[in-house]
Amino acid sequence: MRLTNEMKIVLKIFKTPESEFNANSISKEAGLTPMGSLKILKRLDKEGVLISKTAGKATFYRLNFGNDYTKVYVRFALRSETEHATPYVKRWVSEIRKLKNADATMLFGSVLRKGNEANDVDVLAVTGQNKFGKLKEEIAELNKINEKQMHVVYQSREDLQNNIRKHDKVVLNALKGIVILGEETLVEVFSK
Repeated sequence: MRLTNEMKIVLKIFKTPESEFNANSISKEAGLTPMGSLKILKRLDKEGVLISKTAGKATFYRLNFGNDYTKVYVRFALRSETEHATPYVKRWVSEIRKLKNADATMLFGSVLRKGNEANDVDVLAVTGQNKFGKLKEEIAELNKINEKQMHVVYQSREDLQNNIRKHDKVVLNALKGIVILGEETLVEVFSK
């Protein structure tokens, strides 16, 4: 199943926590017409996936993490996005899924845009303090056998929450990538 326009909109809102979106702004980001975006946003609002708020003449939308269906929908959309990646990106997805000591990982940066032409592979890894050393060892082992080096941004769940709130540029850029594993963990972090 390919990514639907609804999924594209939900993913854009999920991956851009520093911004608010109305039909006009999301249409530019999702490559849709403003009217088409408005219909989708209203439908998702009616289904309880989104929550709307009006400011002046504009209506802004955000994800409704109080709704369990929203959490399942976001996880499904994240997984679908990864499954529709290019073959080269899927090669790195396979490598990163070997990591046993990460609660969540995201692939981001030039490897998603340039593929094989990228100089390195950027990864955001969420892990606990008790697994941090083992995760670093796993990354080092993978870096020994792969032609490109993985550059990892390590975060605890709390670090990730705080850096999203602080609008940390590196973390916000990483969130634009694709989720390799730990969709549940990321949805949990975002819903707090």
